[in-house]
Amino acid sequence: MNAKLSIVVAACVALFISACGPGPQSLILGKWEVENAPMKMTAEFASDGTAKITMLGQTVQGTYKLDAANELVWTVNDITTKSKANVTATELELTNDANQTIKYKRM
Repeated sequence: MNAKLSIVVAACVALFISACGPGPQSLILGKWEVENAPMKMTAEFASDGTAKITMLGQTVQGTYKLDAANELVWTVNDITTKSKANVTATELELTNDANQTIKYKRM
């Protein structure tokens, strides 16, 4: 009986620990720079759902939402775009419906 209980407890602990790992919503937070861009372009995502995009020295603010399916929906200057997001601790890839991908690196 103790062996069965030990296995169940170990499985529960493993599930709890894996559930506490950083998910895409927390990984996306912070400042990102477009890789291999001809000009400097950055995006910054805050925990309150706001985002800033800086390009050519101009910064615009907007909002974003990353859903459970890793779809990033952001609105800047009343224009809403949707992208499939793949985010790790150091890289962010956004792929739109036309299958165009922009790669960012964490700053």
